[in-house]
Amino acid sequence: MTNLFSVFDPTSSIMSTSMNWMSTFSGIIILPMMFWLVPSRMNIMWNKITSTLHKEFKTLIGTTGFNGSTFIFISVFTLILFNNFMGLFPYIFTSTSHLVMTLTMALPLWLSFMVYGWFNHTQHMFAHLVPQGTPPVLMPFMVCIETISNMIRPGTLAVRLAANMIAGHLLMTLLGNTGPSISYSIMMLLLITQMALLMLESAVAIIQSYVFAVLSTLYSSEVN
Repeated sequence: MTNLFSVFDPTSSIMSTSMNWMSTFSGIIILPMMFWLVPSRMNIMWNKITSTLHKEFKTLIGTTGFNGSTFIFISVFTLILFNNFMGLFPYIFTSTSHLVMTLTMALPLWLSFMVYGWFNHTQHMFAHLVPQGTPPVLMPFMVCIETISNMIRPGTLAVRLAANMIAGHLLMTLLGNTGPSISYSIMMLLLITQMALLMLESAVAIIQSYVFAVLSTLYSSEVN
């Protein structure tokens, strides 16, 4: 089991500094050429993605939200998407498969929403603890349930992303390790399965970053 999870273990280091986490910053090396020179097809495509996300997040936040607040969530989406895709390449450490990374993103976002909501819209936040149409007898229980569900939000955001990243990579590692010990006929099946899994993981990389960003937007819209 130790060897199985070793792909998720940040081990390589230079002068006792963990270098695996540098995969998060490798985008800084790749992106400038694409973004700051002539408007390439990639540039136009990314602009379309950004504007689509902006419109969608604007709808979710509503009219009461601050102007430009959607770009926080677009930035989070971009960061997670990039890290998820980098993890699909061989020998590149998947930083988003660690709770250290995912909680670092989820916890400050949730905490800032809570602090802002409770300080500026205290009555509104208390009203959120009791869903509309709740019988008076059930109100104390509903407050407890709603408080707990609110408290575990950053945890669910972080664990969902990390677990999805680990699950697919682990399955691909397990299947890949069986390669040397099987016949050629089964090897073809294994290759097809691995390719299908890689396509699935590419889809999961996009979906999980989108889910994280959308849920963060929805949590922020509740405090306005």
